[in-house]
Amino acid sequence: MKRIALFPGSFDPFTRGHEQLVESALQLFDEVVIAVGDNLSKRGLLSVEARCRMISDLYAANDRVKVDSYTSLTGDFARECGAVAMIRGVRNTTDFNFERSIEATNRRLFPEIVTVLLATPAEYAHISSSVVRELLSFGRDVSDFVPAGIDIKRYL
Repeated sequence: MKRIALFPGSFDPFTRGHEQLVESALQLFDEVVIAVGDNLSKRGLLSVEARCRMISDLYAANDRVKVDSYTSLTGDFARECGAVAMIRGVRNTTDFNFERSIEATNRRLFPEIVTVLLATPAEYAHISSSVVRELLSFGRDVSDFVPAGIDIKRYL
């Protein structure tokens, strides 16, 4: 039986921290589905389609990573994908407290899906998508904050 993990998020944009979490998840699971959430009440920097394309381009050579978007409850989408786990990244204690409450809700609604909290490596813990968006808004180079080879301007 293939062990699939769902890694949900907005990924607006996908960062080096996200990349490291995918690498960690691939050590534990046979396949990782990166699920780009389409929050209709938020307007992001990149369209959902552009985010999916960016992440798909990054993992084009890795058949263990799939990319998709969703608008449903994350747990419902995890079930659709056949996921046994949901990956959640934790950079600090604030993230931990937030993710812990999400985990408790998901465990109640989707008891068959385990939430796995993965710590972002310390050298990437300061990176967030919102920081990258802010730097971009000031015309700054963000190449140190996104995976090698990603040119965000190409996806705008």
